[in-house]
Order: sequence, then C-alpha cells, then structure tokens
Amino acid sequence: MRFTWHHRLYLTISFCLLLSACKQSGGKAYDLVLRQLYSHNVDTISVVQVQQQLKQGIAPLLLDTRSKDEYEVSHLPEARYVGYKDFDLSDLKDVPSNTHIVVYCAVGYRSEKIGDKLKEAGYTNVHNLHGGLFEWVNQGLPVYDEQGQTTKVHGYTRAWGIWLREGEKVYD
Repeated sequence: MRFTWHHRLYLTISFCLLLSACKQSGGKAYDLVLRQLYSHNVDTISVVQVQQQLKQGIAPLLLDTRSKDEYEVSHLPEARYVGYKDFDLSDLKDVPSNTHIVVYCAVGYRSEKIGDKLKEAGYTNVHNLHGGLFEWVNQGLPVYDEQGQTTKVHGYTRAWGIWLREGEKVYD
C-alpha cells in the first residue's frame, strides 16, 4: 500500500499525540517521526553539517519556508524568508541554479515540499535541514529576530511543539 502525504501526516500526528500522552520526546522518537513524515525526495543535511560548513566559510543559502509570523519570532542566522503558502519561485530569480541551498521549517515537512519545487525548477544543490529549526534550537544553536539573538521559537502548534525541548515556545 502506498501512503499519500495525507496518510503520512495523519500517522505522524497520531504518533506525536501518542508520544505526548506518554510524555516521551527525544532524539530517537523525533527521528522516527521525521522518517515517517518526510517523502525523502530531497536530500537532508544535518544541523552538524550545516554548522561545519558555516565554520569553514561555506555558507549555504538558508531559506525559511515557514509563515511570516513564525519567521518574525525567530529564524536561523542570515536566513532568507520565502514562505510556504505564499512561496513564489520568482523571488529567487537572483539565485543561480547551482547555489548550495538549505531549506528549513519547524521540523522539515513544509521545507521538503519547497525543496521539491526548487529541484523541479532546476536547482541542483538543494538540501532539507533534518529536524528543521526545532533540531537547530535543541542542539543549543542561536536563532535571531529583528533585534538580534533571541531565545523565542515559534512552536507551530502545541502538538508539534513537544519536539522543541529548548528555547522559549511562542504560539499564535
């Protein structure tokens, strides 16, 4: 049986709620959820790999695919907002097709969909940040808002927010 994205989303949300009820959240459980959630059409890149690249001066173009409200609460350093529902490929006309791009959202689901669109448009070096912004923050790395570094992180929803173990959760 082939699962559609609707099936995967339903199963993932059910699993998240079950884990939340059992008060279990952590690396292995989170990785299991992500494996089920992702379609695996876009290669992932770990937070550690991105950090290594940044330290080596190999700065990928970081594209934030969350809502504008989420982005304004906090985002990765030097990240460019592109959105999800309002994503417009023409906003990237200044980006060469061979640019190293890392897309991210809260956990990696929405960003993977945008990564698919970028690949379909001819971008050849696109990666999805494994675990998304939540994993970045959970590993103790900084996020920023318009004033500078912040501890605030948009938790997306309370069900998804269980995976955010660090930072100050903010909800709409």
